[in-house]
Amino acid sequence: MSKGKRYNGAEHKLNIKKVIAVIITILVIIMSIVVFARLLKPKNSGTEKKVAMAYYAAFENNKWGIINSSGETVIQPEYDEMIIVPNKEKPVFIVMYDVNYTDNTYKTKAIDEKNKQLFAEYEQVEVIQNYDNQNNLWYEENCLKVKRNNKYGLIDLSGKVLLDCNYDSIEPILGINNSLIITKDGKKGLASVTGSIIIENEYEQITALTDKYENGYIVKNGEGKFGIIGTSKKIILPVQYEEIKNVYAEDTYVAKESGTWKIINTREETSINLEYDNVKSIDSTYMVVERAGKYGVALTSGEEKVEPQYDILKNIYQNYYIAKKDDLYGVIDTDNNIKIDFKYKSLVYLDQVDIIEGESDKIETDLFDRNFNLKLSGIVSEINTEKGYMKVRVDSNYKYYNFKFEEKKNTEILTGNTLFLSKKDGKYGYVNKDNVVVVNYIYEDATEQNDSGYVAVKKDGKWGTINSKGETIVEPSLALENNPIIDFIGEWHLAEDINANYYTK
Repeated sequence: MSKGKRYNGAEHKLNIKKVIAVIITILVIIMSIVVFARLLKPKNSGTEKKVAMAYYAAFENNKWGIINSSGETVIQPEYDEMIIVPNKEKPVFIVMYDVNYTDNTYKTKAIDEKNKQLFAEYEQVEVIQNYDNQNNLWYEENCLKVKRNNKYGLIDLSGKVLLDCNYDSIEPILGINNSLIITKDGKKGLASVTGSIIIENEYEQITALTDKYENGYIVKNGEGKFGIIGTSKKIILPVQYEEIKNVYAEDTYVAKESGTWKIINTREETSINLEYDNVKSIDSTYMVVERAGKYGVALTSGEEKVEPQYDILKNIYQNYYIAKKDDLYGVIDTDNNIKIDFKYKSLVYLDQVDIIEGESDKIETDLFDRNFNLKLSGIVSEINTEKGYMKVRVDSNYKYYNFKFEEKKNTEILTGNTLFLSKKDGKYGYVNKDNVVVVNYIYEDATEQNDSGYVAVKKDGKWGTINSKGETIVEPSLALENNPIIDFIGEWHLAEDINANYYTK
């Protein structure tokens, strides 16, 4: 039997028919391999989500390091103290070392994503940390406190000098943004986080007038007199008063002069004596006033609108107030008309979304619009002001609403996601934007995709994680019953102490 040849005859010419047959055979084999590979490819393969780079503190084997938003280790866990990430979008990290807990001394330095020291010209580089009124910890994101020759200054995260190292101390006003007390030669002044001097170093004490820095600051001089200075450096109330209350609205203040509390309107240049024991707040032309431990409403002119009778009274907007009486909460107006019945254990006005949330004996909370219409009852699991939605558990199902209480699909709300939580026959799975099942319905609980592209899934009481392609990264094997928030980045999960905001394995 003769073997096939590429050439034909004595002249060794190409056998065109045989060459074409060979090419066709090869193409058929390639197509078969491709089809076979597609058949073997898992049906639950999704699309990879585009993830913005971010950095997080990580804890493993009693050591601290840094991971990024893809779950990759950026700095190996090798430090004894937690690494602080002031701004998760920038690779500038603060490390504390040589800590002596006996005499409370330590050293600090800044490092980058390659573990190289930054800003080495300073003796210390520290974050400026602060707390809100719920005692939640946060950091100023775009500046650092530095020390040189035993004096403090301020730099941004690129190293640019914002304040020279001329100060004895630099500390935030607790709970207030953009407000740093700078002390020099025993006198206090005020600077912004960009290094602008708002108040010169002339005072014994500086505090915020309200919880918003824009409303100005109360200053106290060496003679014990008080005044108010605005963020524009303008003196609003001269430094001549015996005391000033931490209330304000529309150029109206409450200050004590010659032993008498006065309501002062700087715009109208009026001043009247206060006929109540205290003023808790001012809003527009109304005040929440106190008499004998009870609260009511009066005009800033002094006229009483609601007799003091409530245990708590707080303005929410316009002339409406959340009130507490007989251990229950409701809403009244300045004519003492009831707008929401007194039947709630708590009422909270969510000012960023213009919604009132009430908790009663029911498991679900009631949600009202600004016209006091009951719009929805359920368990609120998330309110996202950035993306404009709230996630509410209604009748054992998670539903999405915009802030007009219009129900939306999660595919309409979470437009950057590649996986979308779905429920079928009491079990959770995931679909893509075309509603094609990517992850089968086998989980008893699950979360939506986070900014890093991962979802958390629960099976048989244990948690694991799946990436944006629908691939299992960690099998459900972790009992995270003490974690208030379940969140994964790769193999790392958010720690129990969410205030510390670090990930661990």
